[in-house]
Amino acid sequence: MASFLKPKSNSWKSKKEPELPLYYKDKLQPDANVIQNVLRTPRKKKMLIKLFLASMAIYLVLWFYSLLPEKNVTDAELWNNRKLKVKEVFLESWHDYANHGWGKDVYKPRSQTGENMGPSPLGWIIVDSLDTLMLMDCKDELDEAKSWVKYELSYDFDYQVNTFETTIRMLGGLLSAHYLSEDDLYLEKATGLAKSLMGAFESKTGIPYSSVNLKTGKGVRSHTDGGASSTAEAATLQLEFKYLAKLTGETMYWDAVERVMKVLDDNHPKGGLVPIFVNPSTGHYQGNLIRLGSRGDSYYEYLLKQYLQTGESIYLEMYLETFDGIKKYLMNKSYPNGLTFLGERERGVDGPFSNKMDHLVCFIGGLFAMGATEGQTYQDAKALPSWNEKSQEQMDLAEEIGYTCYKMYHDVLTGLSPEIVVFNTDAKNRKDFSIKMADRHNLQRPETVETLFYLWKITGDIKYREWGWEIFESFVKYTKVTSGGKDGKPRYTSLDDVTSIPPRYRDNMESFWLAETLKYLYLLFDDSDDPRWDIKNVVYNTEAHPLPQFEMGDNFKTGWTRYGNLAEKPPSKIAGKAERPAAKKIDQQQVQAPLKDSAPLNIDDETAAMMKDIKSAKAAGDLKPQLDDGSDVADISDSKHVMDKQVDSEASIDDFGKEKEKAAQGSKLVAEEIKQRGEIPVAKQAVAKPLNEQVDQVLHEE
Repeated sequence: MASFLKPKSNSWKSKKEPELPLYYKDKLQPDANVIQNVLRTPRKKKMLIKLFLASMAIYLVLWFYSLLPEKNVTDAELWNNRKLKVKEVFLESWHDYANHGWGKDVYKPRSQTGENMGPSPLGWIIVDSLDTLMLMDCKDELDEAKSWVKYELSYDFDYQVNTFETTIRMLGGLLSAHYLSEDDLYLEKATGLAKSLMGAFESKTGIPYSSVNLKTGKGVRSHTDGGASSTAEAATLQLEFKYLAKLTGETMYWDAVERVMKVLDDNHPKGGLVPIFVNPSTGHYQGNLIRLGSRGDSYYEYLLKQYLQTGESIYLEMYLETFDGIKKYLMNKSYPNGLTFLGERERGVDGPFSNKMDHLVCFIGGLFAMGATEGQTYQDAKALPSWNEKSQEQMDLAEEIGYTCYKMYHDVLTGLSPEIVVFNTDAKNRKDFSIKMADRHNLQRPETVETLFYLWKITGDIKYREWGWEIFESFVKYTKVTSGGKDGKPRYTSLDDVTSIPPRYRDNMESFWLAETLKYLYLLFDDSDDPRWDIKNVVYNTEAHPLPQFEMGDNFKTGWTRYGNLAEKPPSKIAGKAERPAAKKIDQQQVQAPLKDSAPLNIDDETAAMMKDIKSAKAAGDLKPQLDDGSDVADISDSKHVMDKQVDSEASIDDFGKEKEKAAQGSKLVAEEIKQRGEIPVAKQAVAKPLNEQVDQVLHEE
C-alpha cells in the first residue's frame, strides 16, 4: 500500500506531461480525416452508400409523383376543380374592381383606382364582362351589372371613342348578353350604341373612320398614321353589325359592313395579305407593312368567321387565299428546335422578312383549326369526303403554332409570355427566340389560351388542357397582388417584365382579362355540354363574345362579287362544309321593328360613285391593277380584270358607261380632277410609287 501511495518521480512526470490522451488527439483531427477514417472501414462505407442510394430513390419517387396530376387526367372532378379555381380568380378580380372602380372604364388594381375614357363612364369593363358572368353563373354579380346597364349606361356624351374597340367590346358584349339571356334590355342598348357608331362609316368610300363621337355620331379620322384607319379595325366590325341587322331587320347595318369588305378586296392584295393601314378617303392601302399582329390580326380572323356566321362563301374563298399567302410569305422555322412562327414583311410580300412575332398572332392557331374542321372533332372531320390536303395543312399548322405559343410561356423565367418575341434562325445562337427590353411586358392577353381552347375541343388531346393549366398557374403566381392597396385583398395586374423574378408590376387590368383570358381558361376546363357555347353553333368575336350562326334569309345578301388577280378560285368548301348542320335560327318574335328615325343608306349608289373614284385613280396611276403573277398592268384599257369588273346589280349602268368614257380622256385630266378633290394626284407610271412618296410629292408641288 505504501509503495502504491508513493509519489512518482519527476523524470516520469516529464516524459508523460507533453502528450495528450488519445481521445483529445482524435478530436483535433480535421473533419476530412474523420470521414476518411470512417470510409476506411468497409462495413461503415457500405452503410453510407446504402443510405445515399436510398435517399436518392426516395427523392426521385417524390419528384416523379409531384409531376403527376392530382388525379387521373380523365377524372371530371379534377377539371371541374380547376375550372372553379379560374372562377375564383375571376371573382377576386371582379370584386376588386366592383369595390374600388365600379362603372369606370379603366381600372388600376395596384392603387385600386379607376378612370373614365371621357367625361362620363361607358361601363367598358362591366359590359365586356356580362357574358363571362353568365358563363360562370355569378348571379349576384350579374344582377348588379345588369342594373348598371339599365340605369347608368348612356351614350349621350360629347367624346370620341375608338370605333373598333367600342364595337368588339361594347356592342359585342351587349349582343352576346342578349343572345345568352334573351333579355331585350341588352338589345335595346346595343341598338342605341350602333346608331351612334354608324357615323364612322360616312367616309367617301365607306371605310370607317378610326373614331366616332357618340353624341354627334360624327366619324373622326385618326390623329396619327396620316389619317389612315387600321385595316384590322375596319374589317373587324362585321360579325357584330350583321347579327344586329338580323335581330332588328335593319339592312343598313349589314350593307355598311359588307361595303367595307368590297372596297378592301378591290385592292387585289397579293397572296391575300394586306397592309395594316387603309385610307378612308380613297379606299387604298397605305404603306406596305404586312403582319398578323397589331392592326392586321383580326382582318384574317373575320374572313373565316363571317363564313362560319352566315355561310357566305365569298369569305371562305378569301380566307383560303390568305392561308396560302401566310404559308408562302410569312411562315418560318426557328433554330435550334424548329418552332414554327409567323413573321412580318415590312415592305410588302416581296420585301425583306422579319422574325418578329407579336403574342397577338397566337390567335391564329385556333383559327386554322376552325378552318380545317368548322368546330367538328378532328376525327369526325377527317372522316368526311371533303377532307383534303388543304384541310390537313391547316390542322398541322394550327398545332404547330399552338406549340410555339406555349413555348413562348414555358421557356420564359416566369412562365409568362412577353408581348413580342424575335425568333432566331441563325445556327450560331442556341435559343429559339429573344426578347427585347421594350417588349418584356405582359398584359394578361388571351390569344394563346384561346388557341389551346380550340385545339382541345377539336383534337381532344389532354396536353392542351395541361398547357393551359400551367399558364394559368403562372398568371396566379406572378400577376396576383396580395399586399398594399386600400384593403389588402387579392387582385391581378399586368406585368412590366416577365424575364425577372419577382417581376415588376404595372398598374392596369385590361377588360380582356375578364372578358377573354379567364373565359377561355374556364371553357378549356369545362366539361359541360351547353350548346350556347358550342363552337359548332356559335362564332366567338375577337373579344370572345359568342354570337350565334344564322341563315341570312331573303332580306340579306352579300351584294358584291370578287374580281382580280386570282387565276383560279379556291375550292368553295373546306372540310365539313358539305354537311354543315343547319345554323341555329333566330326566333322571329325577337326581331325588332325597324328603327323609326333612321333611314337605310343608299349603298348601291354610293358604291357606284366609289367605283368611279377607284377607276379614275387607276387611270391616273394611283392604284395599278395587277395580273395573276403580281406584275403591273401597263394600261388600264389592257386589263380584262378591270374592264370586266362587275357593278352591283342595282348600280347605274349609265354611270358606269360615263366612267369608262371619262377614263379614256387621259390620265392628266383625271389626275387634275383628283387633285382638286383633295386626293393624291400622281402621274401615270410603270409602277405606282409607295403612298408615302406620293404624299411627299404632292406636298412638294404645292
